[in-house]
Amino acid sequence: EVQLVESGGGLVQAGGSLRLSCAASGFTFDDYAIGWFRQAPGKEREGVSCISSSDGSTYYADSVKGRFTISSDNAKNTVYLQMNSLKPEDTAVYYCAAGGVCSDYDAVYDYWGQGTQVTVSS
Repeated sequence: EVQLVESGGGLVQAGGSLRLSCAASGFTFDDYAIGWFRQAPGKEREGVSCISSSDGSTYYADSVKGRFTISSDNAKNTVYLQMNSLKPEDTAVYYCAAGGVCSDYDAVYDYWGQGTQVTVSS
C-alpha cells in the first residue's frame, strides 16, 4: 500500500520555524520526485518545493526561496521541508506528493499525503 504521511505542522508566530516531514512507503522512493504543495483557504493549491530523490535536484517557488529548504533522507524514505522566517501568508495545509518528475502541476503527481496544517500568527 502506498502511503505518504506528513507531520510537523502546527501553530507558530511570524518569524518562527517549523520542519515538516513526509514519510513514504509502498513504492520505490529513489524512482520518484517528492514535492510539497500548499493550499490556503479560498485559494488554489500551489507548488512550494520539490526534490528529485535520484539526483537531489531541488526547486522552490519564488515566494519561499531563501526561507525554505527541502532535503531527503533516502535511507529513511523521508523528505523534509525546513521552513524559516515564516510569514502569516505561509498559513495553509501542506501536502507532500510523489511523482515521476518535479513540477508545479499537481496532475503530474501520482500519490498524495493527507496534509498537515501550518498556521502562522502575526
